[in-house]
Amino acid sequence: MGQTEYLVGAENWEKLTTIGCVESQRQIGDKITSEMRYYLLSLPLDAKRFAEAVRGHWGIENQLHWILDVGFREDDARATQGYSAENLAVIRHLAVNLLTQERTAKGGTHAKRLKAGWNDHDLTKVLSQTSAPARKL
Repeated sequence: MGQTEYLVGAENWEKLTTIGCVESQRQIGDKITSEMRYYLLSLPLDAKRFAEAVRGHWGIENQLHWILDVGFREDDARATQGYSAENLAVIRHLAVNLLTQERTAKGGTHAKRLKAGWNDHDLTKVLSQTSAPARKL
């Protein structure tokens, strides 16, 4: 038996070279919880590089969560009907991306969001950004 044959759908992972697992623990008060996260990678990574990649990924995730919580008060959102929570999360992520790409205004995401809400000119700058032209191959 090959190294990945025990994985369901392994035939779809022909470039799979690394399987990683991270166990994380979190303590709040006296309660300790643990979680296992598994990663399937097409890059051959040793344990050190794998750990650096995972930390980098979660650093970005934590920074995004902070922006969403502080700039958009996402943790206070109480949308529960149907898919409203998921739909609003998509809209907030889109807004964070647009606000982050807008580089002419000074200040953080929260300040840019407020300025765009108060001033149609600032809102137009955020919404009318164009992406970089496609490169010719």
